[in-house]
Amino acid sequence: MAGRAATSPLDSLLAPIEASLSFVGETAMLAGDTLRRLVHRPFEWKETINQMAFIGVSSVPLVAMTNFFSGAVLALYSVEFLVKYGGSSFAGATVGLAMCREIAPVLAGLMVAARCGSAMAALIAQMQVTEQVDALKMLSVNPTSYLVVPRVVAAVTMLPVLTLVGMYSGVLGGWMVASASGVAGGAFFDSLRSFLRPWDFLGGMLKTPFFGLIVALIAAQQGFRTKEGAVGVGRATTNTVVLSMVFIYIVNYFLATWYFGLKS
Repeated sequence: MAGRAATSPLDSLLAPIEASLSFVGETAMLAGDTLRRLVHRPFEWKETINQMAFIGVSSVPLVAMTNFFSGAVLALYSVEFLVKYGGSSFAGATVGLAMCREIAPVLAGLMVAARCGSAMAALIAQMQVTEQVDALKMLSVNPTSYLVVPRVVAAVTMLPVLTLVGMYSGVLGGWMVASASGVAGGAFFDSLRSFLRPWDFLGGMLKTPFFGLIVALIAAQQGFRTKEGAVGVGRATTNTVVLSMVFIYIVNYFLATWYFGLKS
C-alpha cells in the first residue's frame, strides 16, 4: 500500500535481536542508576517499608501454601519409591534437600514475580502512560529513587525470608504425607538431621536476592518503556511475569552449579 514502508525479511530477522539488545541495555542502565541512587539521599524509607510489607508479609500465605503442597507432592512420589526399595529412612533427606536447595527458593521467586512483579510493572506503566513519571521529574523527584530503589531493596531483602518460610512449609507438607504413607516421624527427622547441612539452608536463601533483583528491575524496565495506553500496560505486565520467570530459571541453574557444585 502507498505510504506504508515495506518490511524486508532482513528487518523481520533483526527485530528480535534488536529487541533483545534493547532489553539488556535498558535493564543494565537501570541497574547502574539504581545502584548509584541507592547510596544517595534522599532515601524513600516510607515507600521501602510499604514495599517490604507488600512483597514480604502479604506474600507469606501464598508462598507457604505452594511450598507446602510441593513438599507434599514430592513426598507422595518419593516415599512410595523409597519404601518399595527399603530406603524409607531417606525420606526426610530427599524432601529436605529438594525443598531447601531448589524448590523453596525457585517457588518463592516465581510467586513474587507473578504476584508482585506484575503489580510493580502495572503501576509504573500506568504512571508512564499518564505522564506521572514526567510530573515527578518536573517536581525534581528522580523516578529511579522514588519508584525503583524501594522496590529493589524490598525484593532483595524479603525474598530470603519468604524462602525460609517456604522451606519449613515444604518440609512440613512432606512429613505429613510421609507419615501417612507409613514413614515414622522420628525416622523422617533423623534423616533431615543426618543429611542436611547449614549450607543447604544458606545456599538456598542466598539465591533469592538475585531473584528479587531480577523481578524488580524487569518490572521497572518494562514499566518505564510502556507506550500505547492500556494495551501497553497489559503488555508490560505480561512481559514482566514471563521474562522474570525465564530469567529466574536461568540464573537458578548457574547459582546452583556455583553454590552446590563447589560444595559437593
